[in-house]
Amino acid sequence: MTEHQDRPVIAIIGAGLIGRGWSIVFARAGLPVRIWDPDAGLRRALPARIAEMLRAVGMAEEVCEQISVFDSLADALSGASYVQENGPEKLEVKQALFAEMDGIAAPDTVLASSSSALVASRFGEGLKGRARILVAHPVNPPHLVPVVELCPSPDTAPEVMDRAEALHRRVGQVPVRMSREIDGFILNRLQAVVLAEAMSLIGQGIVSVEGLDDTMRHGLGRRWTLMGPLETIYLNAPAGVPDYLERYGPMMAGLADSAARGEAFTAQTAERLAAAFPPADHVPERSAQRDAKLAALDRHLRRYDTED
Repeated sequence: MTEHQDRPVIAIIGAGLIGRGWSIVFARAGLPVRIWDPDAGLRRALPARIAEMLRAVGMAEEVCEQISVFDSLADALSGASYVQENGPEKLEVKQALFAEMDGIAAPDTVLASSSSALVASRFGEGLKGRARILVAHPVNPPHLVPVVELCPSPDTAPEVMDRAEALHRRVGQVPVRMSREIDGFILNRLQAVVLAEAMSLIGQGIVSVEGLDDTMRHGLGRRWTLMGPLETIYLNAPAGVPDYLERYGPMMAGLADSAARGEAFTAQTAERLAAAFPPADHVPERSAQRDAKLAALDRHLRRYDTED
């Protein structure tokens, strides 16, 4: 089955948390999903685990009917027009896996990686099919947070980017198309700057952990749920962006110049943060609570966007 047919076949390679989330993204859009993981025990558990993920966020378990589990990489890739790889964030692993997939998958199959740090040129270099390789970086969990960063390598063909972008829009994701490679892509570069300043403010004792998170949750975060920082400044001055920059640009530039950088990530601050949260054995429960809230927010925002 090819990309130009009504129901392109999707292969999910690597069935950890991200891979399972991706399988839900494509399956709930009515596309057939072929999933494989090298761990045989995980493969056997996949139907139950995916069904549990769906129940936990109020999604119909019938989505599972679109998902098939395969015992070999070759079988999972058979007939697929788009592949989403979710292997370990280790260069040698991705190099070996993409070399194998490039040798097995049909020549017109798009090969995308969920890599959050490794750019495609590092694991696609030298491969015959490197023009069809890109990074499609999601936010965890991808079935609840729709943005996906599409990052080409210097070798990625424009038509491959076009196909990936069109597919993600079709399944309800929000693709952000990048023009070239950069470490960290977009989201993690923004997140790194915010985290550095947050760590610095905590480390200096200027604000508590709770106060910092509340500032984001009930301040910037609430506003940024509806619009990004650039539209925010457009609306924050009567005459738009030029007016904002004239009014507040020098102040913001000064704050940016004095903001924290990588030196803010210290062991002392990590200890202070750890002491502010429950022990790590609470993470699964708290993650489930987060996912339920994200699912509710996603449903609300999708209705809001449709009405708008």
